[in-house]
Amino acid sequence: MTDNHRPVTVIWRFTDGKVGHENQSQGLVDALQARLRVDVHSLQAGSGLSAIRDFLLGRFPAGKYLPDPDLLIGAGHTTHLPMLAARRARGGRIVVLMKASLPVSWFDLCLIPEHDLPARTTSILVTHGVLNRIRYSEIHDDKVGLFLIGGPSPHANWSNRAIIEQIRVVLERTPELHWWLTTSRRTPDNFLHLLDELPDELGERLSVEPFEDAGDGWLPEKLGQASRVWVTEESVSMVYEALTSGAAVGLLAVPTTHQQGRVARGVEGLVREGLVVCFAQWEQGREMRISARRFDEAVRCADWIIEQWPSEN
Repeated sequence: MTDNHRPVTVIWRFTDGKVGHENQSQGLVDALQARLRVDVHSLQAGSGLSAIRDFLLGRFPAGKYLPDPDLLIGAGHTTHLPMLAARRARGGRIVVLMKASLPVSWFDLCLIPEHDLPARTTSILVTHGVLNRIRYSEIHDDKVGLFLIGGPSPHANWSNRAIIEQIRVVLERTPELHWWLTTSRRTPDNFLHLLDELPDELGERLSVEPFEDAGDGWLPEKLGQASRVWVTEESVSMVYEALTSGAAVGLLAVPTTHQQGRVARGVEGLVREGLVVCFAQWEQGREMRISARRFDEAVRCADWIIEQWPSEN
């Protein structure tokens, strides 16, 4: 069947305004769009009370002028009730991109990261980390590296100086590379000022692009270029973005506040499988290597969704 004769899949993508959640749902939509003819509509999730009211009344005003959905996709707890209301009013199947706070049976499919320890059911696909919009590349520049810097979180004992010291060591030991560095919304304001204390000969090989200056395409471009990527280990989403790119990935040490927490479990699993190298291992001589496992979770999830309803695509 040619593309022009394939049925169009109508997707309602529910958003909560959080960048991480937006990247997850858009990554899945991008992967579906590469495989299907789709008509995508983004809707801002409203309040829980209004969603409950809409559900009880069997209505969904926000989608009044939209075609009936085939798929309702959302990441973030605040998208769940609006999707339930929309499905009751207009039909379609719900795909949730996280471990829901509501019963799994209320949704059609759930894509849940393995570090959340999801139940094993036919409606759940366990993912390796969270989905993202980065695409895999087999070609990287051996002379370019990238630092991805997160920041304080409930799971991490953050120290600006500890991170900068690790950056200094990496720069000293890789004189053949030019490094880029970008920050995140969580990075402390004074972090970049402290980078000015690096010796001039090291600073000359480090270019900085703060997150507020980087456009939407900056990170995908740099991840597609860099052969080696160091990520602060509390930044789980950035770790998986780096892995998805096909680069060799290292973790800058950030002590966790909960040794058995979900973030620590996810990081430990990656190190144990040899998919990433932690800073202490690298200092002792372990090389950074490209993962033998190809990470393209958005594509894997899109294929799985299509397999659930093959007659409709």
